[in-house]
Amino acid sequence: MMIKIIKRLKVLQKVSYLCFLFLIIFSCKQKAESKKVEKPALVKITNPIVDGFFADPSMVKFDGKYYMYATIDPWGGDELAVFESSDFKNWEQKHINWPTKEACISPTSNNSRVWAPSVIQANNGKFYMYISVGSEVWAGVSDKPLGPWKNAKEDKTPFIKGDMFPEYHMIDAEAFIDDDGQAYLYWGSGLNWVNGHCFIVKLNSDMVSFNEEDIKDITPPHYFEAPFMLKRSNKYYLMYSDGKCTNSTYKVRYSVGETPFGPWTEGKNSPILSTSKDSTTLGPGHHAMFKENNQDYILYHRIKDNKNDTLLREIAVDSLNFDSEGNMLKVVPQDGIISFINN
Repeated sequence: MMIKIIKRLKVLQKVSYLCFLFLIIFSCKQKAESKKVEKPALVKITNPIVDGFFADPSMVKFDGKYYMYATIDPWGGDELAVFESSDFKNWEQKHINWPTKEACISPTSNNSRVWAPSVIQANNGKFYMYISVGSEVWAGVSDKPLGPWKNAKEDKTPFIKGDMFPEYHMIDAEAFIDDDGQAYLYWGSGLNWVNGHCFIVKLNSDMVSFNEEDIKDITPPHYFEAPFMLKRSNKYYLMYSDGKCTNSTYKVRYSVGETPFGPWTEGKNSPILSTSKDSTTLGPGHHAMFKENNQDYILYHRIKDNKNDTLLREIAVDSLNFDSEGNMLKVVPQDGIISFINN
């Protein structure tokens, strides 16, 4: 009798052990499945990222949504192109009240239309836009990415007048806020596709004023236009476009310095983005940079068509990577599907 009881106890122990083991396996499986659900979704993006002809993109992310601003081709429009997306794949075109060609005109303006936006959220939470209209820079301000926007200057005048430096083109402004909270504005191009110069000035805390005496010419090697500042590991990467935006010579270069003012040494592998061998990516340039999940991306335009001087460009995005020494690697343009991780 005792032997039977002992055998039954052993059976019960085995059953209990198996049940315990099953519970552990089931629990681990649930945790693994839970972790799978928590992973960011893989979004597939096809270049160009929006339908239509646009150029000179700038982008901000706010409340989980992306807002992209761009020039309307050919050669600008009477307003700015604006797009909104929650996943960076499906974009909806919006309209904002400012800037317009009609609202941004002064005695120093010319007939050039609305070009080259740069939008940034400042430390005060407001959004500031630096935009080229009439070949001079205007500054706008808004509480939200879609506005309402207004001229940030009370007197409604341009931020950088077209005749500030008459021998150069006063366009392509780009704002940058350093780690210490100091904001800077970079801008400048050349006339007749030559002699591009880059200028910088410290912005006051209001983001819409500066001391003209503080303006400096910091032109890096092989610069023509479209400056963009990126800071990484306490080094300053001044990126910019070189060549003629109407053909295959247009490309993206970069130089490196220890301060926002330089001095600059052109980076290894520069230019990093050029016309591809098959010309699928033709004349890429005038870009912006952004980061998602610790991956850098470059947002830029490329030429779709330039027949009969009707310049039509489209917006593309690719990943940008660095080597172990902090040098930018050449961008390999993708015309098909690329991978993009979205939070």
